[in-house]
Amino acid sequence: MDQKEIFNKVVKLISPYAKNKDALDAINDNTKILEDLGVNSARLVDIVLAFEDDFDIEVEDDVADKILTIGDAVKVIDGKIN
Repeated sequence: MDQKEIFNKVVKLISPYAKNKDALDAINDNTKILEDLGVNSARLVDIVLAFEDDFDIEVEDDVADKILTIGDAVKVIDGKIN
């Protein structure tokens, strides 16, 4: 799976949790999950669990804490599956 495919899947998984739907239209690697998309921190846990389930990976807590942007999520997932 290449980074574009990972990116698209990450966006799909995060979209239901995003409160700022306008930010979804302009989403890119630098989009901040909490600040730009309006995801609350409790939902971030759900998102990481969705990443684990969908990509069949395990994301350690210290690594999950560093997922601040869409690009961070793509890098973590890419590093785990490729």
